[in-house]
Amino acid sequence: MSPATQLYLRLGGTLIVLLIIAGSLYGAYSHGVHVSGLAWQAKWEKQFGTQAQAVATTTNDYRTEEQRRQKAANQVANDARQEQTAALTDAAIADTAGDRLRVEAGKLAATASCAPDDTGAAERSKAASRAAMVLSDLLGRADARAGELAKAYDQSRIAGLACERFVDALPKPLITPE
Repeated sequence: MSPATQLYLRLGGTLIVLLIIAGSLYGAYSHGVHVSGLAWQAKWEKQFGTQAQAVATTTNDYRTEEQRRQKAANQVANDARQEQTAALTDAAIADTAGDRLRVEAGKLAATASCAPDDTGAAERSKAASRAAMVLSDLLGRADARAGELAKAYDQSRIAGLACERFVDALPKPLITPE
């Protein structure tokens, strides 16, 4: 064999050995990448499952809390409506009593105008009658206005207490602002 052929054979053999070594290294590398990829995939799937479970649990907790708050709000609203009905009933009773008082004051003012036959007494009776009518009218207006104010006060008081009960039903925050 000629020296050139021997050189080609040696270079060819060395090249084949290098290719086999490179192929083995590449195979080992790709196997490692594949195994590592599978490990990461399993880790991510486990993490995804944990997060999905946490999201489901948190969502369920929030829904439960929302339903509890809504139930509390509905109860507060029902209580406020009952209090409002009671206040309106009380106001109607007070209006009836006020009407009776105004009628009695009108009767009293009318009786003041019934005077004896004495002319001096008749003049005093007319003045007393006018004063009684003015006082009767003033009493009627004051009583009507007091009824309006009482109704407004009752409504605002009931609404304020209902709001306070609703806020008190809310859970206290874990972190309080400073």
